[in-house]
Amino acid sequence: MPKFKLEYIWLDGYEPVQNLRSKTQIKEFDSFPTLEQLPLWGFDGSSTMQAEGHSSDCVLKPVAVYPDATRNHGVLVMCEVMMPDGKTPHASNHRSTILDDADAWFGFEQEYFMYQDGRPLGFPENGYPAPQGPYYTGVGFKNVGGVAREIVEEHLDLCLAAGINHEGINAEVAKGQWEFQIFGKGSRTAADQIWVARYILLRLCESYGIDIEWHCKPLGDTDWNGSGMHCNFSTKFMRETGGKDYFEKLMKQFEKNLHDHIKVYGPDNHLRLTGKHETAPWNKFSYGIADRGASIRVPHSFANNGYKGYLEDRRPNSQGCPYQIASQVLKTISEVPTA
Repeated sequence: MPKFKLEYIWLDGYEPVQNLRSKTQIKEFDSFPTLEQLPLWGFDGSSTMQAEGHSSDCVLKPVAVYPDATRNHGVLVMCEVMMPDGKTPHASNHRSTILDDADAWFGFEQEYFMYQDGRPLGFPENGYPAPQGPYYTGVGFKNVGGVAREIVEEHLDLCLAAGINHEGINAEVAKGQWEFQIFGKGSRTAADQIWVARYILLRLCESYGIDIEWHCKPLGDTDWNGSGMHCNFSTKFMRETGGKDYFEKLMKQFEKNLHDHIKVYGPDNHLRLTGKHETAPWNKFSYGIADRGASIRVPHSFANNGYKGYLEDRRPNSQGCPYQIASQVLKTISEVPTA
């Protein structure tokens, strides 16, 4: 039987931003393993801010499995962190808080900066490049440099080989800034895949000597766009029934829960959600048809279809945890009656 390299991936206990961790286990299987075949596996939680040294055991529970094209017989295994009994979710396990809804659809738009030598890729050693404008969806060395597209394309191929449902990629507004989009059906699918895609990108960039900067406003209070992770969402009721009355009640509930959403939409969001650069102020809720300066953008297709379809919450930032974001979105939706 072939020996498979199982790369168990999980989120540590650091706050306010969890880090990806991974380690390899070798197991024999007749063929590519199914999720049900993958065993629980322990790790030292005292080294990841998830346990004390005198009682350090934590348990990794596989929840999603993907082929790893970078290794012979490679397997990427996304895991939840559990307590030593293997059944109780650890406090850092935000995936376990997401409401089960097989008919929920999520799409995340992950923006990020590539960094080298402490500055965005393509920035001069001192000062700034030419102002933003030509970089968004840009082409040519002066706009995207000589290595960024190579990394982005390789990352795309690795994700597609893993079965991750990429919807697209593009260069973003600031130099050295890029984006990929992932869509998934089910309340956890897209969030799982965002985390694995982040992992693949970080590991890929090791060989290029490049870091990924996820922070939502790495260049501070300057005229350079921040990085978001816009969240597109819908439920079966939103897609098939909807209606203007339901939509307005839903927006009132989102407004009521404003601070609950901002709390889990990524740290330092007040630096990004300023009302500039196509953002709404972090402490004011708004919505509008095709309005990229609103908290929630309502697509024309949604309004024209009897207020049915999907909505885009533009507030989550690039460093946000997709598990926490999906959890809060579904919680707010669940508070609005559908009868």
